[in-house]
Amino acid sequence: MQADIAIIGGSGVYDVSMLDNVKEVEINTSFGKPSDAITLGSFGDINVAFLPRHGKGHRISPSKLNSRANILALKKLGVKRIISASAVGSLKLELKPLDIVIPDQIFDRTRIRDSTFFEDGVVVHIGFADPFCPEMNSILADITGGLGYRVHRKGTYVCMEGPQFSTRAESKVYQKLGFDIIGMTALPEAKLAREAEMCYGMIATVTDYDVWHEDDVTIETVIENAMKNEEAVRNVIKEAITRIPLERNCVCANSLAGAILTAPDKIPVETKKKLGDLIGKYI
Repeated sequence: MQADIAIIGGSGVYDVSMLDNVKEVEINTSFGKPSDAITLGSFGDINVAFLPRHGKGHRISPSKLNSRANILALKKLGVKRIISASAVGSLKLELKPLDIVIPDQIFDRTRIRDSTFFEDGVVVHIGFADPFCPEMNSILADITGGLGYRVHRKGTYVCMEGPQFSTRAESKVYQKLGFDIIGMTALPEAKLAREAEMCYGMIATVTDYDVWHEDDVTIETVIENAMKNEEAVRNVIKEAITRIPLERNCVCANSLAGAILTAPDKIPVETKKKLGDLIGKYI
């Protein structure tokens, strides 16, 4: 079974009962295995894939995620659109716990993550000025607001390395720089999705005010509010599956066109084989 749309998130945001013809598939990629088996099923006429980002039981730390395998596994299944669900901290008073943000920008503060597929003899420079798919962002924001949830239609997500939370000094600097929300998982997912010519949109659910605020963030607060947000995310996802068009008219669909700088005859045979699912149509 192939899939049209994928959902990446924790198991709490996924309701398997909404899908028909459910099955799990194990996929190997040239970059290793994804976080866990991928669940496939149908929602009306749409085939959907679900990948638990941290593995079942939340076993994998953000810094240790094999995001290249995660994205490539979805690419091999034929996925063109990815809906990412992610819990975030707020860096602004008006972005309240239990609010939902549809971010439109990312600032990268990660340090030790593999953030590109293209190495071993091939150089590729994709455009990444607008890291989230504008088509998906608009639809996700409209749906979230239409369902009655407090939604912010844009914002800058600063992606930290983790797994520790911020220091107070870091949190206050991020505020002064104008960032809106903070999390640990948007990157390298968004970069890799763009390299794979897949549309990427995020439903970011606010769990806390981070440590700049007078009320200290605790893991208990984060977990409690993340659980409260699960129903909202599920409802948005169900509506989004039916409203996101499979035909694409965005920059994501052809992001590799003109971006491969290495001459095809100079790309090593093994690299061509390893990246066949990504660059096969261009070389």
